[in-house]
Amino acid sequence: MTDQKRKVDVAIIGTGTAGMGAYKAARDHTDNLVIIEGGPYGTTCARVGCMPSKLLIAAADAAHDMKHAGLFGVYPGDMRIDGRAVMERVRRERDRFVSFVLDSVQGFPEDHKVNGHARFIDPHRLLVDDRIEVEAERIVIATGSRSNIPGFLTAAEDRLIVNDDLFDMDDLPESVAVFGPGVIGLELGQALSRLGVRVRMFGVSGAVGPLQDTSVRDYALKAFNEEFPLDADSSVSGINRTDSGVNITFTDPVKGETTETFEYLLAATGRRPNIDKLGIENADLELDDRGVPVYDRFTMQCGNSHIYMAGDVSSDLPLLHEASDEGRIAGNNAGFQGKVWAGLRRTPLAVVFTDPQIATVGLSINQVEEQCQGRFEVGEVSFEGQGRSRVIGKNKGLLRVYGEQGTGLFLGAEMFGPAAEHIGHLLAWAVQKRMTVSDMLEMPFYHPVIEEGVRTALRDLNFKLRIGPKMVDRCMECGPGS
Repeated sequence: MTDQKRKVDVAIIGTGTAGMGAYKAARDHTDNLVIIEGGPYGTTCARVGCMPSKLLIAAADAAHDMKHAGLFGVYPGDMRIDGRAVMERVRRERDRFVSFVLDSVQGFPEDHKVNGHARFIDPHRLLVDDRIEVEAERIVIATGSRSNIPGFLTAAEDRLIVNDDLFDMDDLPESVAVFGPGVIGLELGQALSRLGVRVRMFGVSGAVGPLQDTSVRDYALKAFNEEFPLDADSSVSGINRTDSGVNITFTDPVKGETTETFEYLLAATGRRPNIDKLGIENADLELDDRGVPVYDRFTMQCGNSHIYMAGDVSSDLPLLHEASDEGRIAGNNAGFQGKVWAGLRRTPLAVVFTDPQIATVGLSINQVEEQCQGRFEVGEVSFEGQGRSRVIGKNKGLLRVYGEQGTGLFLGAEMFGPAAEHIGHLLAWAVQKRMTVSDMLEMPFYHPVIEEGVRTALRDLNFKLRIGPKMVDRCMECGPGS
């Protein structure tokens, strides 16, 4: 029995990045709207995602830099990692970031906020905790995602954790088996290893983060294995909870079948959309094979319906900046009662904050091959000899850049190397502005900077495209190795 009925122009389900973006955009068109939240306010990024993970990584980088300061003739003495102090800062700063989100939501009018879990009764009606019925002309689904845990990992019982659990720990664990060398697994696994935690990482099918270019992926895999064991195509035959932790039985590439005991098993095995408890079958929408509504990624509209999707729930590009864009597009279209408009979708850009960092920009190598049908070239640079990278002791990495034959159009890149978070932005801007490789080479490059390595890769690509001259090794103009 419902206690209350409401009729609104727009109902938004979820108050994460996409939901809040949708709310603010829709409110430009109507004040008759509600935003519904069934859990705590605060985005995935601020609570359990990008911000707490970067705090842990910052501590790990500090420890790593101290440990390797001898490269520069600097010897800091005995180094001690206080796990409790590390985690206390992670939680304190995490809570500060979350407070900013809470302040934003608290600024919404009270009659716009509805607390409780929503599910569809029919395409226009939502039931919230069996007490409030909301009838909406248009609906935005922005319910986010959660950790996906394969069934066989549950054998770890109470020693099975996800990133949400890790950030609430009072102290660093002694050892962790990480399942999944994706973005979350790589970032957290390397950070824990550099903070003195014994780490072993298990993957499937050879995947390493978002990398698809085999040259870059192989380079990255070798580099990670210099710090901790990472089997990107592992064979695990047993997981058992014991008195001392979790026993993992696996095939070691050298030792054969081996069993190791870890204090915890960290599942970093992807995320699943929060769609299964929405009663989506009552919304009269076409669903894909995952049970997620089929939608247009430029309008965020589900078919020709009045329902829109935004953020991680779509499982398209689960990144904060993408969720923000999607929320704005969905909110504008839901709030505006006229024509449905296509919104700006930016050039794909993803960064993994490992060390070296990973960046993927524009089209992947597989997409380039499909689009160009062999009519493309690849330029590359190794950062092992690049001038500025050697100066700062960050000379490990590989950048590969892709260009179209005939047009000379710059299409995309993959990188494992220093300052990838910054270089990735420059390259993404170039793709979005539809620059040619020659256009990019006309831009200024200071000396000595890591970006000179980008110029080296572009010159290599321009030559292979038969547009520019052959590379000159160690030329005075660009500095040693750049």
